[in-house]
Amino acid sequence: MQLSKTQITALLAEVASQEDGFNEILRMSFEAMMKAERQEHLIQSTEDKGNGFRQVKAYGRGKMLELRVPRTRDGNFYPVLMSVLRDQEEECRKIAFELYGAGLTTAQVGGLFEKLYGRHYSKSSVSRMFDYAREEVMGWLLRPLDEYYPIVYIDALFWSTRRDGGVSKEAYYTILGVKSDRTREVLGIVNFPTESATGWEEVLRELQKRGVKRVGLVVADSLSGLETATARVFPVAPFQKCVVHLERNVLSRIKPADKKSVGEDLREVFVTDKKDDSPDKGWKRWEEFIDRWKKRYPSLKNYLDKTNYFAHFTYLNYHHKTRSMIYSTNWIERLNRDYKRTLRMRGVMPDSDSVIFLLGKVSMTRTAYDRKVPKLDYEQKRFDWAEKET
Repeated sequence: MQLSKTQITALLAEVASQEDGFNEILRMSFEAMMKAERQEHLIQSTEDKGNGFRQVKAYGRGKMLELRVPRTRDGNFYPVLMSVLRDQEEECRKIAFELYGAGLTTAQVGGLFEKLYGRHYSKSSVSRMFDYAREEVMGWLLRPLDEYYPIVYIDALFWSTRRDGGVSKEAYYTILGVKSDRTREVLGIVNFPTESATGWEEVLRELQKRGVKRVGLVVADSLSGLETATARVFPVAPFQKCVVHLERNVLSRIKPADKKSVGEDLREVFVTDKKDDSPDKGWKRWEEFIDRWKKRYPSLKNYLDKTNYFAHFTYLNYHHKTRSMIYSTNWIERLNRDYKRTLRMRGVMPDSDSVIFLLGKVSMTRTAYDRKVPKLDYEQKRFDWAEKET
């Protein structure tokens, strides 16, 4: 019996109005398409024969579909539709990872997919969906690097992490490189349980193994052992300690009534726009600042140790229009805000590998780093930029 278009439309409308009717129409359509494709295959391959069906699950609307996929005896027939559905499954894994990277937990991703596809997804099953993504992210974090980075910034983010049955704030260091074309890229992310941990020489040697031969300037906080390690691994690279971190440290010792005045004095010490300035002149201003406030705050005299604090004035060796770009690690702190948005919904992380995985995901997809860093062209010779900025 051949049905008219009106009868077919009425029949489809009746099926669609039933509970789960849309998925039933999908199932019938998919199976009809695959049977028709097998029939065409058998016409062209006269020696082959049909060989029944096999059951396959595919994503439908709000639940999984059970499809009867046609087979042939020689096994060479594979419906085009199944390739499309396989791509759909791969796409679902990518979507799940994007949701996880955007801040959803594995339980939340599983719950969302259950609503979409009508199938329960446990935390472990969602985690397995991320295996391919973990390989991609970890591969990116260990990729080969350029031979030369004019500027390298290093700074820490602290996050609650489980370790040995307890929970503590652990330090995750981002190593951010400015490339010769003035764009940026994250070179690596490393974890030390505390910010005072050593081991920086090993970290820098690993950068060498991945291809880095020369660094123009390192900008970082006063991290234990880092300045010494830099001198060993990249001996010609000057070292700039973060001025913003030092200012915060000083102000943390000051009474609320004096913070405004002390803050204003600090800004006069760490100026960036004096053309004829130098590290020695900056240190002189620093000594005068300490002398002005040491009676009220005797502990400030500890900051007169030139061995530990003179590197905060390295930036004064550079062009006055470039100094504001290199006297602190603020370029990484902006990335840290993106990190925190991703981590905040999760609270305590199960282990350090999970944190590095998420931070790597944020880093490798950060398109803002494709934009060139401004104000650096004034040091064309010192930083050896690939081309002059227009």
